[in-house]
Amino acid sequence: MQREIFVHVGATEVGVAIVENHELVEYLVERGDSKHIVGDVYKGVVKAVLPGIQAAFVDIGYEKAGFLHVSDLAWGDDGPGSERLRDLEADDERGSRGGGSRRREPSSYPPIESKVKKGDEVVVQVTKEPIGTKGPRLTAQLSLPGKFCVLMPGMDYIGVSRKILDRNERTRLKRIVQRCRPKGHAVIVRTAGERVEEEQLEEDIRSLHQRYQELVERGRGRKAPARLREEVGLVIGLVRDVFNEEVKRLLIDHEGEHAQLVEYVRTFAPELENRVLYYREELPIFDAFGIRTELEKSLQRQVWLKRGGYLVFDHSEALVAIDINTGKYVGKRNQAETILQTNLMAAREIPRQLRLRDIGGIIVIDFIDMESDEDKKKVVAELKRAVRQDRARTKVFDISPLGLVEMSRKRVRPALLHIFSEDCPYCEGRGHIMSVDSLTNKLETTIRRIATRCRERKYQIRVNPVLAHFIRQSRLDVFSEIQEGHKVELHLLDDPRLHREQHEITALETGRDLVAAVSR
Repeated sequence: MQREIFVHVGATEVGVAIVENHELVEYLVERGDSKHIVGDVYKGVVKAVLPGIQAAFVDIGYEKAGFLHVSDLAWGDDGPGSERLRDLEADDERGSRGGGSRRREPSSYPPIESKVKKGDEVVVQVTKEPIGTKGPRLTAQLSLPGKFCVLMPGMDYIGVSRKILDRNERTRLKRIVQRCRPKGHAVIVRTAGERVEEEQLEEDIRSLHQRYQELVERGRGRKAPARLREEVGLVIGLVRDVFNEEVKRLLIDHEGEHAQLVEYVRTFAPELENRVLYYREELPIFDAFGIRTELEKSLQRQVWLKRGGYLVFDHSEALVAIDINTGKYVGKRNQAETILQTNLMAAREIPRQLRLRDIGGIIVIDFIDMESDEDKKKVVAELKRAVRQDRARTKVFDISPLGLVEMSRKRVRPALLHIFSEDCPYCEGRGHIMSVDSLTNKLETTIRRIATRCRERKYQIRVNPVLAHFIRQSRLDVFSEIQEGHKVELHLLDDPRLHREQHEITALETGRDLVAAVSR
């Protein structure tokens, strides 16, 4: 696999694009007014303990209190929370940016109220960015990532990334760590540690331990809430996590940042220093390499497949639904073969889109119906194969009786769509507004209610011009019937200031708000 990294440093944001085999697969952005806090360590204050959900809310100085589940308390390596160690072995490429344990059933832990109470000070690390109305997700099981290792204070464990498959190499790495790891600390060797010299591993662990000691010392002298450690910036963190022999080049368009990046790479991978290049052309870097076009496509609801089929992405609060359609693709054989080929193309493209769009949480895929069980197995197998390239933890389930595939993807930060867009102020994020038919019916009902309950007989009705046009073209007979039946006068006025779903009805002579009068 050939990997390239392109970095744009702008006045207000930094964007990083990862390209694999000439396809854009990830885009990360960091803005000055909304810096990522995943990986940051805080000294916080417990504001509330909720036994009903076995969780606590912790003030870390952020606008929203952080959420600390009982499974994320510091239980030690032999406690019920030790699965975080195993998670890091499987999830090491993201370092502390993608940490966070799989939540176990609350019944497998002692009650949270036996561990913390309101007013307690706790040292916690952010594992998930605030998303929507939710505050940041926290853990008391700290993890400090280095280039080759991850240090977890307060535990006694040695682990090796599951992506390192060679048994002899795993044994070698464990022996090295056993000799040099600080007492009372867990150390997990990351994928980047494979085949690394003993001296480099020792230096990485020593540096991480020193970083932890500095964090502890900082915590002693600060009053909660306070930040004790800030995770490195987006670019440095990404270079630390993914910059290796597979990366053909890293292009950055800012001279000062390029110099800093070269200096950083020189400290841990001097053999890769010549792959960090300064982009100095006038044409914007994302335009020069076709990244801008792909980014714009990633914000669209519909994604075309190579042979004419297409995907449709729909976001909701609970999950993301993906629908697959054959579209213009008719295939060369029978219908079953056409459906299979479309589903296989979708199974390859969906993981790329999930990475690029940074979609996390629950994902439901509605593949085109297949009759053959063998075809279903082929599609699921292709999907499982394709998600292996994802740095985020994913899990794919088999096709359900309804033909749906459920999967989950670790969510660390808001999806790209939410970063680059906001809810439509006109429809308030619903994606639709009431039809003119429905709005007219609602208006008619309101007028009849006013005519029945108010003494005024002359009404001034203000509506959006679109609705006014529809009424004049299609509903004047109904309004005439209301005037005759209720002995009232209706004066319809266009008002472009009004939303299509709004209307105002006032007494013509006094200006009294008649809608408010009948709503009391």
